[in-house]
Amino acid sequence: MKKLSRFGEKYTQDAGILSLMEDLGNALAHGGEDMIMMGGGNPGHIPEVEELLLDRIRQILEDRKDLQRLIGIYDPPQGEKVFIGALARLLNKEFGWDLTEKNIALTNGSQSAFFMLFNMLAGEFSDGSRKTIHFPLAPEYIGYADAGLTEPFFTATPPRIEMLGDHQFKYRVDFEQLKIDDSTAALCGSRPTNPTGNVLTDDEIRQLDRLCKEADIPLIIDSAYGTPFPNLVYTEATPFWNENIIVLMSLSKLGMPAARTGIVIANEETIQALASVNSVLNLTTGSFGALLAQGLVESGDIIRLSNEKVRPYYQKRATAAAAYFESIAAGLPYRIHRPEGAMFLWFWFENLPISSMELYQLLKDRGVLVVSGHYFFPGIEGEWQHMQECLRVTYTQEEEKVQKGLDILAEEVRRAYDES
Repeated sequence: MKKLSRFGEKYTQDAGILSLMEDLGNALAHGGEDMIMMGGGNPGHIPEVEELLLDRIRQILEDRKDLQRLIGIYDPPQGEKVFIGALARLLNKEFGWDLTEKNIALTNGSQSAFFMLFNMLAGEFSDGSRKTIHFPLAPEYIGYADAGLTEPFFTATPPRIEMLGDHQFKYRVDFEQLKIDDSTAALCGSRPTNPTGNVLTDDEIRQLDRLCKEADIPLIIDSAYGTPFPNLVYTEATPFWNENIIVLMSLSKLGMPAARTGIVIANEETIQALASVNSVLNLTTGSFGALLAQGLVESGDIIRLSNEKVRPYYQKRATAAAAYFESIAAGLPYRIHRPEGAMFLWFWFENLPISSMELYQLLKDRGVLVVSGHYFFPGIEGEWQHMQECLRVTYTQEEEKVQKGLDILAEEVRRAYDES
């Protein structure tokens, strides 16, 4: 095109999420036989989950009314009502939350939910003032970075780094450095965090909630990998919600990424506004994910399935991958963020003599796709060497492929240090 608007220019330039999805899509489009896919967040294929979903699809195909609900009826902008009602009842029963159907909306994936919510809450206001979304701890999710329609849109507080043993560490919220002012529209954090697997502690969540209430701003918790489903949490973590908290959930990591079903839980005013924006941008939300998961939510089996099948599947792979790298990385100055959740290992190679982007390219040339860590620090100002020393690695593929990919990672990192 000869000339693009600011919007067009912004969303056609280089972006971390675009690079990630292009790499993933191009490799899969060509079969991916020669590429070890350790970059994207595509969930693993868990037989027990896929069998339940297959049974549900058969039921829908045999029931004309369900089939009509699936493909032949527009849902309201807030989303599929039967699923929303069932989810409200389940969350009230399990956690004592005081939810009604007016507290929940569905979106076409949580990515679109964040785009709408962020730009509803932050950016330029009618009085000419500007506000930003603040991340109380970075690194954070790669998909946030380009979601704002104005600049600057995000700010962040660098973490406090706690060393754990010889080869692990943990990010913690640095409350002494965390500052909220009139330009802060909301705080936002993922739990567990993509990319690091960090889980904000219950105490950290309580402190953040208190600060947000004092500032009269919402606290946004991205629970796409969290409780109560798919519950990829390998440590203690209590689900939180109140009228000042916006919780975002997803069906993707349960095993339905292509269904693109995001879930937003918030006060009625926020849900009503979100539904209005959704009607303009999307008309309505697709019914596929809601119809597939409806029975699991109504019975509560979605929580049982998460606890008994999904979480153990990923936790076992996280433990195995971390242990394997330790067995082959003797002498390397590396640390792995303590695997507390999600489906990634976050590597920190201190004083790495090349950038994380250069390391990413070396690995890609050898048939291993990972993600350069520098993409995951939206809102961090200035130069911080740590941002160039980290790498996100997914461990959801078959164990043999993961081990081969880690072998190549160790080789390239060792070479980089040896040649410096």
